[in-house]
Amino acid sequence: MATAGWIAGCAHPRASSDVHAAAFDRAQPPTLGAPATLVLPTVVRRQLANGLQLVVVERHGLPLADFILLARTGTEADPANKAGIATLAADLLTRGTTSRSATAAAEQEALLGVSIRTQSTWDQTTISLHTPVAQLDSALALFSDMALHPAFAAAEVDRAKRERVTRLIELRDRGPFVASRAFAAILYGPDRPYGRPSLGTESSITTITSQDLQASYAAAFQARNSVLIAVGDIKADDVERRARALFGNWPPPAVPTGAAASTPSAPLASSATTIYLIDKPDAAQSSMRIGSIGVARSTPDYFPLIVLNSGFGGAFTSRLNQNLRETHGYTYGAFSDFEMRRAAGPFLAEAEVVSAKTDSSLLEFMRELRAIRDTVPTPELDKTKRYLQLQLPEDLETTADIAQALVPVVLYGLPDDFYNSYQAHVGAVTQADVQRVARRYIDPATLTIVVVGDRRSIEGPLRATGVGLVERRGAGGEAVQQ
Repeated sequence: MATAGWIAGCAHPRASSDVHAAAFDRAQPPTLGAPATLVLPTVVRRQLANGLQLVVVERHGLPLADFILLARTGTEADPANKAGIATLAADLLTRGTTSRSATAAAEQEALLGVSIRTQSTWDQTTISLHTPVAQLDSALALFSDMALHPAFAAAEVDRAKRERVTRLIELRDRGPFVASRAFAAILYGPDRPYGRPSLGTESSITTITSQDLQASYAAAFQARNSVLIAVGDIKADDVERRARALFGNWPPPAVPTGAAASTPSAPLASSATTIYLIDKPDAAQSSMRIGSIGVARSTPDYFPLIVLNSGFGGAFTSRLNQNLRETHGYTYGAFSDFEMRRAAGPFLAEAEVVSAKTDSSLLEFMRELRAIRDTVPTPELDKTKRYLQLQLPEDLETTADIAQALVPVVLYGLPDDFYNSYQAHVGAVTQADVQRVARRYIDPATLTIVVVGDRRSIEGPLRATGVGLVERRGAGGEAVQQ
């Protein structure tokens, strides 16, 4: 559902009534129009006495509001022996407070017709509220209670731990999960924050106590480490008044906030391209993860990189997907991404491919990785940039969309008018920019390649590709006897 007023001049072009269908050449894709003009509302910033920042966008088209309380600490702050604690703590924020049981909280959420969700990712932990403004008082009371007074009751902790362990046992048999987990461990090292699994392991989860969860929560959820984002049929002054009443007594931290203390250490140095093979007997498909250390979100190369990635593997019509899916039929989808975090996240290309074509798929991946370092033809570059420009309005349709779009703005210190200039920055990317960042950040000679599949049938063909040395690894990326 679109939020009126954000986008001007967005009417879709319609064919004239006197043009017959036969006049269209259906063998050719439609011509992309100019990007819609974005009219973005003002971002209002306030700060409470205890350091809690407020970021407010007024959108009065519908009687709805979205709130996100963001703590600038995420799974990268998990202790080495407590992997998964941040995501587990986030799950438990909605499972009871010091004044409401988990059942009572769930019943009130349903009665009010609101939605409260939690999440912990590498750089952040969030609790989000979507509510009709008619229920704003009650919804915010429940939301703030969950955010400020989680109980971490023993019974709920035990239940959450059992659920997490069960989930991990189930995921253990899924090639895509095994490949992604092993790729991170091998690329960064299992003892570094980005090399540890954000969901934890079966052994790490079982050791986590209610006291551990309370300590993890207290380190992340501090007023000066947090931002309250509010978007919808609300007024900035009213949001500030309500925030002061609900969050004003949230004390400032007695110790430095988690954001500064949790910056990941430097990753391992790159080495020669190596294929790490993890055996999944009789697997009908192979899970492939190919990549290297990428960049932090603070990179000045952000816009050239998103243009590069969109054309290479970030869209359905990208080179990778057209090659491996459309041309060769090896996979249902092949994609890539630069995962930009507070520190340098991974560059990753991935696909699930039919087992018999594992070696062929790898060769096509390598072909595309080498080719993207050459000059991108002007028509392809123009199409890629227009795709990114035309996609932006859709990403900002609803109050929830807008609130989520503000998360990287506040988390990474982007300018408040970031989306005002987004299309212009994309449009300014040149062929030379794309080639420069491709050659700087994609090096076929120093790739980490993880393949999870039936070793008996794919190991020989993988070795025969000559792409790199083949090493056998365990499901967690650990070395095993060759």
